[in-house]
Amino acid sequence: MNYRDTQQARRALASTAADQGGYFTAKQATAAGYSRQHVSYHVAAGNFERVGRGLFRLPTIPLDSHDDLIQLSLWSRGRDDLPQAVVSHESALSLHELSQILPGKVHLTVPTSFRKQPPSNCVLHRGVVGSDDRSQWTGFAVTTPLRTLVDIARTREISSAQLGLAVEDALDRGLVRRRAIRAVVAGSADLERLEEALIAID
Repeated sequence: MNYRDTQQARRALASTAADQGGYFTAKQATAAGYSRQHVSYHVAAGNFERVGRGLFRLPTIPLDSHDDLIQLSLWSRGRDDLPQAVVSHESALSLHELSQILPGKVHLTVPTSFRKQPPSNCVLHRGVVGSDDRSQWTGFAVTTPLRTLVDIARTREISSAQLGLAVEDALDRGLVRRRAIRAVVAGSADLERLEEALIAID
């Protein structure tokens, strides 16, 4: 490929890294205009930090408050270099501030075909998260409040009382609508806990 001059490459890479909490992949560096030799040079010079296989960081960009989630998102990337994991379940509930419970591990939903072994601080759930069920944060995707409540209701990993509080809070804050919850419940046979929570509030 034709490599850009240093200034162009720097700007392109900085733009990519800024959207990912300072991180970038080897493929993204190549797309920005850096050869493998250029990347190695900048690592040795301290301009880039090597943080994992094919994963680097610009130290000039401050660490994001959700740095651990950004790293896990990039860890999950597939052969196309795109992240496959979506932050979900208890972790998404915490991000949306719908629970006082702090999960001991990070919960991610990945495709059923995902084969990587997760780090010890991570719990994988397998399933499909469509574009309507996710939102993009800086460097990672997270399930929407409605999808999060659905996932939590199905896994039964928090009590019905805690689920009820989360549903009530989500409704009060306008994060979900009653009709949206009713529509989801009507189309599924395994969401009785979510239906019970809604009835209790009404």
